[in-house]
Amino acid sequence: MTTSPTRALVASLVEDAVTAPSMHNAQPWRFVHRAASDTVELYGDPTREMPHADPDHRALHLGCGAALFGLRVAAAHHGLGAGVRLLPDPGDPWHLADVRLEEGAGADEEPAELWPALAERHTSRFPFTEERIPDEILDGLRAAAILEGCRLVVPGDWHTEAVMGLVHASEMFEAADASVRAELARWTRTGAADEDAGTEGIPSYALGPRQYDVTSPVRDFDSPRRVSDRGAARFERDPQIVLLGTVRDAPREWLAAGQALHRVLLRATLDGLATSLMSQPLEWPELRHLARDPLSTTSFVQMVIRMGYGPRGRATPRRPVSEVLGFA
Repeated sequence: MTTSPTRALVASLVEDAVTAPSMHNAQPWRFVHRAASDTVELYGDPTREMPHADPDHRALHLGCGAALFGLRVAAAHHGLGAGVRLLPDPGDPWHLADVRLEEGAGADEEPAELWPALAERHTSRFPFTEERIPDEILDGLRAAAILEGCRLVVPGDWHTEAVMGLVHASEMFEAADASVRAELARWTRTGAADEDAGTEGIPSYALGPRQYDVTSPVRDFDSPRRVSDRGAARFERDPQIVLLGTVRDAPREWLAAGQALHRVLLRATLDGLATSLMSQPLEWPELRHLARDPLSTTSFVQMVIRMGYGPRGRATPRRPVSEVLGFA
């Protein structure tokens, strides 16, 4: 490019990128900007892995892929092209992507349109209404996933019921596994005040209410009931879910799925939808393969997304850019 991006601009791009969702808000990414090549390198952060819930780092790759798409959106917003190369170093499995920034060269207008949603998209662990999502909106979300080489499946009644059964089964698996519960507790900030919730994990204000009369489609991060003032509410009886999937199941596909996930979530946000992620049944090998529709060409489900109309929730904390971005 004719003019290299300033450090301030690169920091702004990364600040937008890290609004991405990640498992338990662990934020398992770090970035390095190399001025000589105008390249932003994306690395997974092994200090933020979850050996019990995510032993193969699939969820870590999804989170980093989502951050990568956020970087692409921010670059497009600033009129920069973003040439992405996945897994550029076969000798370093933590080096997940290189993004070459190019001024006025191939800036993608469609990601730029999603930029306002970066600040608006928040995981909602609150009840949604029973209002059904129009088909034209679902078609747009399917198209968004396809743009990233993935498939978004809207399950029928029997498939939705089967997936919800897996969600409830995963709750029992989790309750019986002390290691998984301890890992979950590590990322749950139930003891901190809202204004002092730190820079990572799930703060108490983002937990949402407890389920009132049926098993909630939302994961309860406070099953030990450490937060005493949480209210209770009835959740929707017929949750509306979509399944994001890939044909293969390897790091490259996980990174693609992470980008597709964030694109879908941002598009849904602009369409007026609230969303939350239901990864619970995908964290157990015994349950994950049962989530797919056996008649579908989507062989591997990478994420279950709950969508609907209701509160969007509040933003969860993010680490400062100075902690996740280096310059070389």
